[in-house]
Order: sequence, then C-alpha cells, then structure tokens
Amino acid sequence: MNRSVFFLGPALLVCGLSALAADVNKAVFEAENQRIAAMAKAKVSVLAVFSSSGAGGGSGVVISADGYALTNYHVVRPCGNAMKCGMADGRLYDAVIVGIDPTGDVAMIKLFGQDDFPHAEIADSDRVQVGDWCFAMGNPFLLATDFQPTVTYGIVSGVHRYQYPAGTLLEYADCIQTDASINPGNSGGPLFDAQGRLIGINGRGSFEKRGRVNVGVGYAVSINQIKNFMGCLRGGRIVDHATLGAQVATDDEGRVVVSNILDQSDAYRRGLRYDDEIIRFGGRAVTTTNAFKNILGIFPKGWRIPLSFRRERERHDVLVRLAGVHGEAELLRKLQGRQRNLPMPIPKPGEEPKPDGDKPREKPKQKQMPRPAAFRPPTMPEIAKKHFEKKRGYANYYFNKLNRDRVWKAWAARGDFAKLDGVWTIAGPLEGGGSFRCQLTGTNATLKLPGGQTEWKAGDELDSSLLPAGSGGLLPALHLWRRLAIEGPDRFGQVTYSGTAPVVEHEGLMDVLVGLDGGVQCRFYFDAGEGDLVAVEMFSDDDSDPCEVYFSGHREIDGRMFPGRMEVRFGNDLYGIFTFEEIQLKKL
Repeated sequence: MNRSVFFLGPALLVCGLSALAADVNKAVFEAENQRIAAMAKAKVSVLAVFSSSGAGGGSGVVISADGYALTNYHVVRPCGNAMKCGMADGRLYDAVIVGIDPTGDVAMIKLFGQDDFPHAEIADSDRVQVGDWCFAMGNPFLLATDFQPTVTYGIVSGVHRYQYPAGTLLEYADCIQTDASINPGNSGGPLFDAQGRLIGINGRGSFEKRGRVNVGVGYAVSINQIKNFMGCLRGGRIVDHATLGAQVATDDEGRVVVSNILDQSDAYRRGLRYDDEIIRFGGRAVTTTNAFKNILGIFPKGWRIPLSFRRERERHDVLVRLAGVHGEAELLRKLQGRQRNLPMPIPKPGEEPKPDGDKPREKPKQKQMPRPAAFRPPTMPEIAKKHFEKKRGYANYYFNKLNRDRVWKAWAARGDFAKLDGVWTIAGPLEGGGSFRCQLTGTNATLKLPGGQTEWKAGDELDSSLLPAGSGGLLPALHLWRRLAIEGPDRFGQVTYSGTAPVVEHEGLMDVLVGLDGGVQCRFYFDAGEGDLVAVEMFSDDDSDPCEVYFSGHREIDGRMFPGRMEVRFGNDLYGIFTFEEIQLKKL
C-alpha cells in the first residue's frame, strides 16, 4: 500500500503542477486580454494635437460626445486659437480653444466634425492608490503619424505630489506620479487607470541631464482637480487659482501653523490669526506645508471651502472664501510675457530631444530677420471662426455667452417673469417670531420687520445704501434678483458666466452668473439640474463680506417656480429666515 502511494506520488504531483500551470496561464491570458480591451477602449478618445500650420505637436483626450477635449496649456499656447487634432479613426479634425488654466497647465478645446465623438470615461482620481496599474497614451516625439497613440504601461508611483512653480505662472499641485514613460509630445495626453478610465492629464516629467530621456518619473494633473475648474474652462475663461490670503509653515512641534495673514482676507474675517494651527482644509487633513499647498492648488478663486484650525486647544470650523492669486490685469500681463521652463517642450517634426533636464537650452541671441513677403500666418478655419469671439479677459468669449444663455434659458423655463414688472409683494412669518412684509419695484424697496420699516431707493451707486442695517444690503440684493428675473441678462447689463461653484447645503456644483450694476457685483447661483436660482451674493467691495441670500422650498405660483423660503446671512451672522406665505407679482 505504501509503495503504491510512493509510485503514484510523482504522477499526482506532475498532474497537480500541470493543472496549476493551466490555471496560471488562464489567469495571465485573462489579465492580458483585460489590459488589451482597456487600451482599445481608451485609445479611441486620444488626440494628437498640432498647430494649424502642422508644426509642433502634443496630445489630448476627448471627454464628451459633443467634442470637448482636455490638453495642456503649454500644448495649445503655440497653436493659437485654432488647432488640428488627429484621432485613432485616422481623421484630422479642426478644433478651437475654449478655456485655459495657465497656472494648472490645462486647456479645454472643442473639436468639430462629428455629433457623437468617442470620449473617455472619467474616474474619481481621489480613489487612485500607489501601486495601481495605469497607462499613458499620446504622441511622444510625434511618432503617431497615423494618429494611433503610443501606449506606455506602469504603476502609480505617488499621489498628492506637489511640484514647485516653474516660470511665472505654472504650478503642479496634487498631481499623480507614474513610472509609465512620459516624454516630449505626451504633454496633454491622458493617464488612464487599469480599466481605461481617465484619472489625469500628463504634463510634466523628470529627465536625465542629457538627452531628455524619460527616467520613470512623470506627473499628471489629477482629473479631480480639473473637475473643479471644468465649469470655468467651459465658460471660455482664463482661469485663476486660489489663495487663502495666508501663509503657513511648520513649527518646532511639527504643526502646520499660520506664519502670515492678510487682514483684508476672508480667512481673517472668519477668525483665522497668526500662529493658529491648520488641521483640515477642503475636507482633507493638513499634516505638512506641502499638503496645504496641494489642497489649495486644486480650487478656483471665489469658492468657499471648509477650514478647521486650532487655537489654544480649541477647534474652530469655518467656511472661507478663496481669493484669486492674480488680479485680472496681472494675469493677462503675465500671459503676454514669455513663459520659461515649460514642463514638456513640444518637439517639431524631425527635431531631436533637447538636453539639460527640464530647462530648455538657451540659444545665442540672433538678429531677427524680416518675414518674407509671401509669409502669411495660418488662417483660422471657418468652423473655428464661427465659434470664436475675442474679448479681453477671456480665452474665447463665444463659449461664455453660450453658457450664460444656457443657464438663463433653464431658469426662464421654470417661469417667465418678463411681464411681471409691477410691484412684487412677499410676506410671511419670521423664524423666531414675528412677521415681515417686503415690496419691490423697479426703483424702490421696503421691508417691514417687527422692529420697524426700512425704505430703500435705487440710485446710481447701489453700494452707498446697504440696507437694512446688519444685512449687508438685502434690499439692493433683492432689487437685482427681481431685475434679472424680469429683464434677463441682455437688458440687465453686464452679465457673464463665471463657471461652477459649491453652495452651502447643496450637493454638487452650481452654475454661476455674475452681474455688475451700480458699483456692486452680484453672483447668482443656479441648480445645474433643475435650473432654479438657489442663492444670491451681493458684494459691495472685494474686501468686504457679501450679503448672502439663500432660496429654497421652490413651488409653483401661477405657473412659475418661486422660492418659499429665504435665509439671509452677513459675515458670521444669521440676519433672518423668512417664509414666503403671501406672494403677489403684478404687471405695471
């Protein structure tokens, strides 16, 4: 019996190993097939981006069926306002600039020629972990002459990487590091996860000192950062990043503390002071100064972000409004200047990679020769001309008007107020006791409260009478709300689309229209799904708290959706909560 077992043992072992090998081979083949399928799924959305003259090149990725695509700012900058884009179907498409983010090195373009472009599935890059498989696609060294993108495969080597600013504007914050090869020409191309979902836009690489050969350290702008700026980019804007108005440093105990703060900043008005310890910011823990810079770098200016800080063992939780890093004039001036140390130089056809690491080699100054008489800059294709409008402060004002009108039409579809230009009367109870009665006309407003009645008259400068006292200007804010509802953006005056932003106690991001009138700025926040107006903020000054009006409880009144509740805040204080029981909207 024992001898039988002895002689059968090797045979059984061989059979077992064969079965195991078969299982391993099957698993390997399945993994390979999944990888091939993910790459095939992803490649149809990848772009080879060229200037209209055919010189230079970079990469990009389509993100929507109507042809919107992402790339690097430093890819489109030499292309101008129109470019050519090749796709894996072998076709070359015309495209036009939509919006740019020079600091974050991101640009949005729009392709023409199809109604249903293949596009990438967008992932949640905050779920990406070190060790995840990933792959990059693009056009390194312009190898993809047939527009079939090159694929490089690797892992996620790091997340939440901070790269110090290069040149006058560029700053890579909170980016994804990968060892998938990223070389000149890959700029602007997609970084996909193992399932072929978009997790970032490749833009920066670390290279050997000679030859500009990839050494396995590349960086991608995380797609979640880009999501925060997506509304601004779609709105044809030149995007500015945010500042807290405070600097931080690490103290002797390893705490991240405030080392400097501007007394006109919103953070200062919310109570933040020198030497306060920063605990959390933007929903994430802050353990290092780089972590703070990473978080700050993913937000546009104007957003309100949760901030938690500690002072003498007491924790404070506030919302802070982020200011812009640059003033508009400063940003435009820096854009016009030459930007040095761009992260990934774009090779021209046949050009050898440049030496000296990330820095372009300085060339000796040469006398500039006059252009030949026959030289003509590339003309913009007709389709791009139809979708481009130049205006100071915008990358493409055409798309700003397009989105402004989209938001307005969605609100107007909820109710037409154009003919209701008479007296508006709103009355009802106040939370906490008592009642109110408010009347609005085209020139006047009154608000009766238990403590008395306030009368307000519209003048040339609305910021001169911010009544009632303590509200920050509730009556002029309601006056502008009524004006926009009746007159629309064209008759109101200067109304632009600002992009998207969060609103307290609302899920997702709201569409934002900005109106300027009478020396004040009014921001109107609209639910991107329903189209209802959910908040109004009126700023009398850039360095002052706005009057905040939050609308809720919308219901139908004579065929129009109208709010049933209004909460008013000013600074750190709640001014009042108003319930609309009586609503009369009359014609003149």
